[in-house]
Amino acid sequence: MPITDITSDPDALTITVIGDYAVPVERLWQAWADPRQLERFWGPPMWPATFTRHDMVAGGKSAYFMTGPDGTRSAGYWQFESVETGRTFTIVDGFAHDDGTPNDELPGTRTVFRFESTDAGSRYVAVTHFSDLASMEQLVEMGMLEGVRLAQAQLDDVLADLASFAAGRGTEAKLLDDTRVRVSRVIRGSVEQVWRAHHDADLMKRWLLGPDGWTMPVCEIATEVGGGYRYEWESADGEQRFGFEGELVESTPPNRAVTTERMIGMDGPGTLNELTLTPVDGGTLVAIVITYPDAELRDQILGTGMVDGMETSYARLESQLEAVVA
Repeated sequence: MPITDITSDPDALTITVIGDYAVPVERLWQAWADPRQLERFWGPPMWPATFTRHDMVAGGKSAYFMTGPDGTRSAGYWQFESVETGRTFTIVDGFAHDDGTPNDELPGTRTVFRFESTDAGSRYVAVTHFSDLASMEQLVEMGMLEGVRLAQAQLDDVLADLASFAAGRGTEAKLLDDTRVRVSRVIRGSVEQVWRAHHDADLMKRWLLGPDGWTMPVCEIATEVGGGYRYEWESADGEQRFGFEGELVESTPPNRAVTTERMIGMDGPGTLNELTLTPVDGGTLVAIVITYPDAELRDQILGTGMVDGMETSYARLESQLEAVVA
């Protein structure tokens, strides 16, 4: 069933939402941890959400926007104060401008989510705290309660849809807007293993090869923020060679790394790549948000078979990790 109770307490300046579901608590948690699932029920049906960032760790951030029927956008952000995987998380939730910066002209909230097992499956309890009564009344008048009811009513369908988010489904790309693409896949392995696989040159040379028939003779990794990296690939017959280089812009092991990227020898702007690793049922969700300078270059790169090449590499990575476990 969807939400079972919404209680407003003006004296305590809180709104409590309770939802009960006939699934294990691990499955319910995953729906909130995975941005691909979260965006299917965070916004109301006529205002679907798109998450461009979702770092579900203490100190992490999320960024999203909801799109109305006429194309109008309403942006928001989360700041994670604490996360206990599978049990609870606390966020500061606020409105944002189109560029993602906080919009302090509208009130924000602080919400504590708690997840627990029940005889029938699982439950989440979300207690939203307001700074004052005026802020609470303003958000309620803006349609907060009805928006929550409509949005969370979609969660049942998300929880029932196991196949779309299972490990082994393959690499998928989603267009977020005119310049951004999110590439995602669940890798059978821990977050720590997958992080190491992206930062150990010997491991990278074994799996980050794209289609069969290529080697990676150069794998110079950026070891600190501001440092540069350089990757080069060569065909087995030695007749073709290409590579990428860039700079490490942000690093929060073992969950997030942001890099710039440009093809070696090519002029013009490159891309910004935001890698996020999230523990989910079945392994680690790898999500890369790639920001291109324009839609034309985005479509050109996607048209090269980039996603298929990434799938081949990720399947190879899984084989490497399975060999380690065995």
